[in-house]
Amino acid sequence: MTASSSTSGSLGGELELSPEQESVRGWGSFDNLPRGRTLVMGILNVTPDSFSDGGQHADRSGAVRHALDLVLAGADIVDVGGESTRPGASPVAVPTEQDRILPVIRELAARGVVMSVDTMHGETARRAVEAGAHIINDVSGERVTDDMIDLVRDTGVPYILTHARGDSRSMDRRAVYENTVEDVRAELLEWRERFLDRGVKREQLILDPGLGFAKAGDQDWDLLAGMGRFTDIGHPVLIAASRKRFIGTLMARSREESIDESGGADLQVPPPSERDAATAAISALAAERGAWAVRVHDAASSRNAVDVTRKLLATEASGDAS
Repeated sequence: MTASSSTSGSLGGELELSPEQESVRGWGSFDNLPRGRTLVMGILNVTPDSFSDGGQHADRSGAVRHALDLVLAGADIVDVGGESTRPGASPVAVPTEQDRILPVIRELAARGVVMSVDTMHGETARRAVEAGAHIINDVSGERVTDDMIDLVRDTGVPYILTHARGDSRSMDRRAVYENTVEDVRAELLEWRERFLDRGVKREQLILDPGLGFAKAGDQDWDLLAGMGRFTDIGHPVLIAASRKRFIGTLMARSREESIDESGGADLQVPPPSERDAATAAISALAAERGAWAVRVHDAASSRNAVDVTRKLLATEASGDAS
């Protein structure tokens, strides 16, 4: 069956959808999101240069279709971004960012899809919330502006506070810590006070330890191993490990170790698209350790992973009770 439906909406023209895509209806609001399990946040990069899938969903119709596919695959939230934050990425003008994402957000909002807007710009965040986004996902970290904080206060929407030092061009040089877990934790708590001091409610804040942002070597693994030091703060915790270079580095080293020295060859780090199984393993472990959500490119594998974890934890709890 290859029939499709056409809708004309905020994209300014016809949007060709499959019957399955046409049927998608999201959770409708942040408050309607499921509780009692780790959520899956699917990544939608409406960009030409993101590290993993830049250019694949850069046109608006393709972006909407991919977002609906993420929901069909098990994503609870779609994270919509119009500016790459990979190390070394060039900044994008605010009007360009908005032109990329706002029509997509409006179309998805009409279908009840719960969205976060991935932006470091207060004006973009404001317009995205007006267009139907439910959460602000800001990776500016220490550089967060008072305007952004005031917007979070005034709108009352949930805000993801990410640990990051520097910008995309300087972050790698800032990956210096005495104790990675404790230093990151302390800085998040320090930055959190800026929000609370300006009237943001504590329950609006979600914490992200910022895997890959001013992190190097084993620091990302240290943060994952020390995740309990973030969940014990009392805020929901987002883990955003998907396809990142620390996963690729581990995979390359593991493959290299498995080759006999006599016949071995130099192995390259696998491309991001080959890192989904390892990402799903992290999703399962993050769910076991109490993550509020995992942010991923491949929604299906991580949704399966967190569902398995949920079932095992429930079975274990039932066994303890008996």
